[in-house]
Order: sequence, then structure tokens, then C-alpha cells
Amino acid sequence: DYFVDYLPEQRVVKTTAATVDLDSETFVRADQVCEWRSPEQLKELLDLELRDGGESESKILQRCRDAIRYSVKTTHPHFFNQLYAGMEPYSLVASFIVEALKPSLYTYEVAPVFTLMEDAVLRKMIEMIGWEEGGDGIFNAGGSMSNMYAVNLARYHHFPDIKEAGLSAVPRLVMFTSQECHYSISKAAALMGIGTKNVYMVPSDNRNSLCVCVQGAVPFMVNATAGTTVLGAFDPIQEIADICEKYNLWLHVDACWGGAALMSNKHQHLLKGIHRANSVAWNPHKMLMACLQCSAFLVRDKTNLLQRCHSSSASYLFQQDKFYDVSYDTGDKSVQCSRKPDAFKFWLMWKALGTGELEERVDRALATARYLAEEIKRREGFRLVMEPEYANVCFWYSPPSLRNLPDGPELWKKLHTVAPVVKERMMKKGSMMVGYQPHRDKANFFRMIVISPQASRLDMDFVLDEIHNLGKDL
Repeated sequence: DYFVDYLPEQRVVKTTAATVDLDSETFVRADQVCEWRSPEQLKELLDLELRDGGESESKILQRCRDAIRYSVKTTHPHFFNQLYAGMEPYSLVASFIVEALKPSLYTYEVAPVFTLMEDAVLRKMIEMIGWEEGGDGIFNAGGSMSNMYAVNLARYHHFPDIKEAGLSAVPRLVMFTSQECHYSISKAAALMGIGTKNVYMVPSDNRNSLCVCVQGAVPFMVNATAGTTVLGAFDPIQEIADICEKYNLWLHVDACWGGAALMSNKHQHLLKGIHRANSVAWNPHKMLMACLQCSAFLVRDKTNLLQRCHSSSASYLFQQDKFYDVSYDTGDKSVQCSRKPDAFKFWLMWKALGTGELEERVDRALATARYLAEEIKRREGFRLVMEPEYANVCFWYSPPSLRNLPDGPELWKKLHTVAPVVKERMMKKGSMMVGYQPHRDKANFFRMIVISPQASRLDMDFVLDEIHNLGKDL
């Protein structure tokens, strides 16, 4: 029914009939973030059973209304639960077009427009990483998949015989990553037969551990994280790159979350040294707000390594005697066959907004996160876990009953129970969604993720006020 376009001082709703200015506080915040129901209640409400006979159009429309009603409104200004949020209207339009056209991005002949658009977006992202000699890449099904591509490609780079001979052709391999890495790194090791015990988690304050290896094993890769999932921390890419070059290790940078900082002149220093990486994962569907999913895997390589690693040369798709330039048939780079043109969702919004507006989006999010952090330090009962480096703001809330307890086991044991109860209450009320988790030896704390340009300083104040109102009796 509508798209919402967020301008610096004004909110505008574009309908099929007219363009109308609306008060942002009464419009976009009117509904609940979620209308919580238990799994058993929801099963009964949705009538999930599939039958031999079809239903009337009126019933099907009601099914659609129910699906919307009971789903979490991740585009709501008070949704801060994940590393994505908000509604990007241009990307949404692109999503509609993609679903209507039903393309599959393996050959130029079936997806000519989207093949060229993906190439254009990849080349621009490669330029922003700083690979002056160019590179290669592919959009794929999420950041976890990008990290798996990196592990597979790094292994093939060092041991190309593995493609045909399998694991028997390689020695025991080990890889290094920081303790704060995404869990997909261990999943990749399990999936590819490397083994999770051969993924060495390097303490954040002990980079020299990268030089140590178990006897009889061969190190082949280091994963650095640019924007960790929980704390939003950035590994020192420049220093890690020095070690990788010294020991001939493939350097992959998981910048799925933090890659957006490359758009900002003010914050791109967070990824200093990323131009030295062999590969990069970057998800525009996170900070830059492209519609899910929109994930790029990029490689500093001009020798067709992606193609050589993954190709199987299916003769019914990749004929070499076609009437056009078959280098545009990019599907053999991928481990998938059918592949959606996710790059279009990023291309259209980038075209509409320009690099300048995307930079402003990043700067605004980080400035809002900084405001929240300062407000937490100012308010009684709130305490930062650490100074935020990015858009993750992690903090504890202590209800009045705990504020006179000294730091110690009793306090932290009781504090550990606060966040889960507050989370339950906010979900059942539907007022907002903020995540929580423990971290190593730390008690449960809240993790606020600030992304959407809809979210203002007033919303940050609302979050802290609401947490206090929901938890002050604990």
C-alpha cells in the first residue's frame, strides 16, 4: 500500500493515489513491533494444515493478513534485535521486480540485465575495498555462505588437487580466527572436512598466537572479523595482513557487518588494511539496508580462481560455442545452480540514493549509537559493557533493588536474570525488540543495534525508558 521515504527533516508516504506528509511519531510508531503468540497458539490461529481442496480468495486474503499480523515487524523503528532493520523503499521495489520476473542468474541468455548489474555492483565494491588491480566476486545466499566460499577458495588456492582427489590429497589443515568470529567459520570447517578442532581461536589480545601451529599440521588461512556480531569490534587487519604475508596464508576479512564503514570517509579507518585481504565478505542487507538477502563475496584475483575452484562445466548451461561472449555466463563460479539476482536490490537503491546518501546513512547510525552510549553513562542503573566501536551498544540494566549491591558474584548472578525477563515483557507487550546474551564470563546484557534512519535520539531515549519501566520491579 505504501512506501516510506525518509528525508532529513520530513517523513513522506508515497501511495498510489498521492504523496502525503505524515507525523513520524504517530505514523511509523503506531503499531506494535510484534503481536506475540506461543507456538501452540499460533498453530491454531494460522490453520497450517494443507488439504486436497483449495480455499476461497477471501480466505486466502485472510491468510495473508494473518501472516502479516503475527510476524515481527522488522521495519518498525523500535526493532533493534538483529544486524538488519528498517525499510529501504528502492530495494523493496527491486525485490518486487525480481519476484515478478523470476530470473536465475547462471547465464547471460536468461538474465542479461541482472548479469550486467551484478558485475557493475561487484566492480564498485571492489573499488571501495581498494583493490586497484581489480578482482572477482559473486552474490550468494548470505554471509555464512560467503565465509564458506572463502574457506573453500583458500584451500583450493593452496591445494588445487583437492578438487579432484579430495581430502586424501592434502595434509591436516588448520586455520586461525579470533575468538569473536562468526560461527559460520567453524561450520565451514565442519562442512568441508577440515574439522572444527582445526579452527584455532586466537585471543583478541594475543596476535602472536597466529605464528604457532600444532606439529604436523599445515596452516592455510586466517579469518579476520570487521564488525563482530555481539560487540561490533574490528580485528586489526593491517597487523594480521603482515603475518599472513610472512607465512603465505590466505587472509579473509569477514566484513559482513562492518563493511558498510567503507562507505564513510569518517569511519573507513575501522577497516584499515582491508585492501591487503585475499577475500572479503560484505552484506549490504545489514547496515546499508538492502532487502534481505544481499550478500557479496569478493576476491582479490584476476586469474579466474572462483571459476576454476567451483566449475563443473555443465554442457546444458555453459556451452562454449554460444553466439555471445560466454565470459558473461557467471553461474559456474557458484556452488549454486539457480541463483537470485540479489545485486539488483543494492544496485537500484545505490542508483537512487548515490554514494553520498549511503555514507550519510552510516554516519547517522554511528552518531545515534554514540548518543545512546553517552545516555547510558548518564543514567542511573545503566552500565556499558564496553565503549562501542561501531553500531553495537552493549549494556546492563540494574533495577533499583540491585543498585546498592557491591560488584561481586551475588550481583552478577542476580543481574544475569534481569535481561531475559525484560525481553519477555517487551515481546509480550510488543513495544520494541532488543536482543540480549551472555558473553564468556559476563552476565546477560542487552545488545542494541542501531541501523535504521527511522531511529532517532527520541527512540534511543524510549528504549532506555522502556527497559526501566519493564524491569524496575525486579
